[in-house]
Amino acid sequence: MRTFFKNNSLSICFGLLFVLSLAGQAYFGYEEYQKELLELGAGPVAPNEYLYSGHFVQATFENWESEFLQMALFVVLTIFLQQKGSSESKDFDREEEVDREPDPARKGAPWPVRESGWVLSIYKHSLTIALSLLFAGSLAAHFYGSLKDENLQNALRGLPAESPTEFIGSSRFWFESLQNWQSEFLSIFAIILLSIFLRQKGSSQSKPVDAPNGETGE
Repeated sequence: MRTFFKNNSLSICFGLLFVLSLAGQAYFGYEEYQKELLELGAGPVAPNEYLYSGHFVQATFENWESEFLQMALFVVLTIFLQQKGSSESKDFDREEEVDREPDPARKGAPWPVRESGWVLSIYKHSLTIALSLLFAGSLAAHFYGSLKDENLQNALRGLPAESPTEFIGSSRFWFESLQNWQSEFLSIFAIILLSIFLRQKGSSQSKPVDAPNGETGE
């Protein structure tokens, strides 16, 4: 058991932080939702009903959407683009391990590598595929939740409901999306540039403390 926690401590830590944050979001989001409903002249809803509301679905998935978009783009763009001196970039002046062709004879190689063929072709791009699908799913869930919340508010105000085709071009949907996208792009931009000049001893996201600023890669 100790070995399990040691080997998986990073994912366990972030998994727990995720669960705690989601629980906190649900609690405070429910309180906020009740205030909004009261202002619109509607009655309260039960806590479990809130988890299916457009308010909660929209707030949750608009954040997931931006995270998966950021990661998918970062994975893809680092294949072709370079930032000299950054720990987050490949060094195109030397051969990188990630660029070599997979060796099915390598000890412990995953089964898709040993299988080769179309299975290997998919596996070679599986990280990008998975992140792209998670982005697309989160975007769809965000759209659904935001539309549901918008139409609930319209109904309480005596306004007509919006159709999906009308809502997809609305300022609300794109404001919710872009306000999150820009923050994710800014955080990646910051780590790419800051890792050129700054260090964190012991972190896999940093260059060695004594590495020259011009050295590229971790």
